Amino acid sequence: MAHIALIGASGNAGSRILKELSDRGHRVTGIARHPEKIANLPGVTAVLGDVFDKDGLAALLRGHDAVVSAVHFTASDPRGLVEAVRASGVRRYLVVGGAGSLEVAPGRRLIDAPDFPEAYKEEASKGATFLELLKTVDDLDWTFLSPSALFLPGERTGTFRLGRDRLLTNEAGSRISFEDYAVALVDEIEQPAHVRQRFTVGY
Repeated sequence: MAHIALIGASGNAGSRILKELSDRGHRVTGIARHPEKIANLPGVTAVLGDVFDKDGLAALLRGHDAVVSAVHFTASDPRGLVEAVRASGVRRYLVVGGAGSLEVAPGRRLIDAPDFPEAYKEEASKGATFLELLKTVDDLDWTFLSPSALFLPGERTGTFRLGRDRLLTNEAGSRISFEDYAVALVDEIEQPAHVRQRFTVGY
């Protein structure tokens, strides 16, 4: 089993990823500004970490097999996160991405749609910027996993589809639960299939 550092382990996506990792027997260092909010699960060690403290974060990440970043783009600095992972010596880096940069038509991103909610534009724009930054990184084995348009609490069904750069939709729209997203991300940790790539998950 792997030893994973999870930044943002108490958040919506992070807490589900934490549980999925724990349920599969991995050891996890859960990192958050408020470690008391991190679930007490088998194999999990909760620690205090600041995403803006590059040196302190690098020290927490050192010695792990992989790092997962599950923090909001508007509440972090992508370049600082990449530099912290680099400084830690960990090569495998997975990012909980956003849907805004996914294409809805050739050359047209979801964020560019006229009805894209204004409330989510800043987060989506910063997520797209993070992805463009990662595409220039050739010394880390990074993966950026974009959810579907609706990313909500739900069930762990284990049944979903994977795609690359195109928004996944079905008759019910475009959605994925936090729980099934976590399954897809941990699958990628265990069996890397999208190294230095973005991919997406949806129903």
